[in-house]
Amino acid sequence: MGLFQDARSAATLLSNALQGRLRRKELARKLAQQPEFTPGRFKVGLYFADGEVNLYQVRQWYKPLEVLAKTWPVVILSRNTLGALKMLDESPVPVAYVRTVIDLEEFIAGQDLRVILYVNQNARNFQMFRYGQRWHVFINHGESDKMYMTTNQFKAYDYSLIAGDAARERLGRVLWDYDFDKRAIAIGRPQADHYTGTIPFTPDERQVVLYAPTWEGDRPAAAYGSVESHGLALVEALIATGRHRVIYRPHPRSGAVDFEYGQANDQIKSLLRRANSHDPQAKHIIDEGAELGWQLSVADMAIVDISAMVYDRLAAGKPLIITRPVNPDAEIDEGGYLSDCEWLDATAAGNIVTQIDAIEHDPAAQERLARWCNHYFGDITPGVPTQRFHDAIAHLMNEWEKQAELHKNDG
Repeated sequence: MGLFQDARSAATLLSNALQGRLRRKELARKLAQQPEFTPGRFKVGLYFADGEVNLYQVRQWYKPLEVLAKTWPVVILSRNTLGALKMLDESPVPVAYVRTVIDLEEFIAGQDLRVILYVNQNARNFQMFRYGQRWHVFINHGESDKMYMTTNQFKAYDYSLIAGDAARERLGRVLWDYDFDKRAIAIGRPQADHYTGTIPFTPDERQVVLYAPTWEGDRPAAAYGSVESHGLALVEALIATGRHRVIYRPHPRSGAVDFEYGQANDQIKSLLRRANSHDPQAKHIIDEGAELGWQLSVADMAIVDISAMVYDRLAAGKPLIITRPVNPDAEIDEGGYLSDCEWLDATAAGNIVTQIDAIEHDPAAQERLARWCNHYFGDITPGVPTQRFHDAIAHLMNEWEKQAELHKNDG
């Protein structure tokens, strides 16, 4: 048995080494096809030290950065082979592969980078922090009430671009002696101005309901998934009306831990396929694509689990219902929006249509939604978050100019 495991481990190592070599060759080929960067061209850099698994953190910033680059040229600084490979294919702004510290130093020496943006707390961010005479700015990869959003690591950055009042209050409870007025700049969620993807149906009189559950989680405290407890009943109820169209967007890890959870996910997909075969006009969607945007904009109602999807939908300013976890050990922070949201208990999942109709005609529910949306993201009028993002960068550029003038004789 030991010899067999050793042989399998050796084979895995060899396979990984060969794949790594092939990827490096492919990356070298792509880099050779790139035109050389013009010296002094870039003013803004987004630093990303992670690989493919965390690319979603950068992808949601592609569109905002593409628009920003029309004013302030932007480059993504990639430290990882797989991450660079992907981004060279898909990023709308240039990507510089700076694998080693020497590569990073050489690139910085040839550019006029004044603002460096960070989307996560990778430990290798500190390799970039060593370079002064520029602003290091944390922009994060989403808004939520998770513990990650209150880390003391915010203090490591010169500035942070936050969503709104909720973020400031959340950070205010844990960051001691932090100058929020100077270092925390609220911009809302500029991604909401750039929803991506093509709607795969022609909107009609049907009410569109997005059901976007998370996976089952790897521990009781994070058991937020509703596919097995709520999903089958609510999807069956929506299909039965003949006046709803369901967009089902399951988490890609559904069933990774719990086989029965995965089976429930498959059952929901089968339900939707059968419904479409019986009624081709229904056009229910099983959405397993990489792009997230069109779903949030087209859906009249969203049903989501406790996850980042809560806040992605809230930023759209459109109605949502949150499934209440059935596991009593699931941790729920009801200090923010979850203290006042529209909950769906598992026992009421079969009556989802009644709840949707009630919310749709409830002025109090609409007022609550608008109030919490403003609390988390401020003014979500189309174009306003993008303008706030651009204003924040312009402010940082102005502050850079002031400091450069003050220190022009420093040598």
